[in-house]
Amino acid sequence: MRCLVTGCAGFIGSTLTERLLARGASVLGYDNLATGREDFLLNAHQQRGFKLLRADLLDAETLTASMQHVDVVYHLAANADVRFGTEHPGKDLEQNTIATHNVLEAMRVNGVSRIAFTSSGAVYGEASRVPTPEDAPFPVQTSLYGASKVAAEGFIAAYCAGFGFQSYIFRLVSVLGERYAHGHVLDFYRQLRANPARLRVLGDGRQRKSYVYVHDCVEAMVTAVERAHERINIFNVGCDSSCEVKESVGWICSALGVTPQIDYGTSDRGWPGDNPVIVLDTSRIRALGWRPRLGIREAVLATLEYLSANPEIVDGPQ
Repeated sequence: MRCLVTGCAGFIGSTLTERLLARGASVLGYDNLATGREDFLLNAHQQRGFKLLRADLLDAETLTASMQHVDVVYHLAANADVRFGTEHPGKDLEQNTIATHNVLEAMRVNGVSRIAFTSSGAVYGEASRVPTPEDAPFPVQTSLYGASKVAAEGFIAAYCAGFGFQSYIFRLVSVLGERYAHGHVLDFYRQLRANPARLRVLGDGRQRKSYVYVHDCVEAMVTAVERAHERINIFNVGCDSSCEVKESVGWICSALGVTPQIDYGTSDRGWPGDNPVIVLDTSRIRALGWRPRLGIREAVLATLEYLSANPEIVDGPQ
């Protein structure tokens, strides 16, 4: 199996790349390294079946040339900066939607017909059904990030209908674990390392979210690509359980042995576009035999342990 992985130097992408190589696939990694880290690929570079192409998905000519002899595309590259989307309104459109269209066109030109795509639970907006199933109606979008993922899903479905593609769309909750470099665990750890006596939390702390451990996330993707056979396969991926932000704060503070004064906000969300509740119905992916190995608390603590051992991540871009 010859795979192309976009965003291969990212948190999830590098983990997926290693998993595919371990299964005997050859992997062409595609990443512009704007946010990805080449040191995440140290293990991959030791494998004969891996090659890294440093390029941007907006470079359609290079992208199209890279698709020769590829069997399946795992498209993970995206702008994941949900929180600051309104500060650069065109970024989600370019890096998530237009980039996805470029991937699809490069596939079409080269006769590649299988794509696995990491979407997001953000596409459900403020869902009226919780836990939210894959066939829930899409509400009004609340974030530019979510809107860009909905648009990308739409393009993928249209290419499936128009050009005979087969797709695997994964609507992910927030992912935790080794190589994590973005999100609330990092934010809280940075604050507490700088000042263990005080912690500022965006929102009132009652936001309820589900999460998933990165290796469990990758295993769900591999399982679906192997076992699902519809033209368009859509799967929620996450733990069936959830936690409030306050609970996660408690786990983190306990693990670090600190008792800070915690300053909560007054809003039920952390920023414009933040959905107060994201809990997904994962029965569809579970029906394929997938189960998460780690629960949310264990995933939070594994992430904290990784950050404690890798200060270069913590000291990276704020």
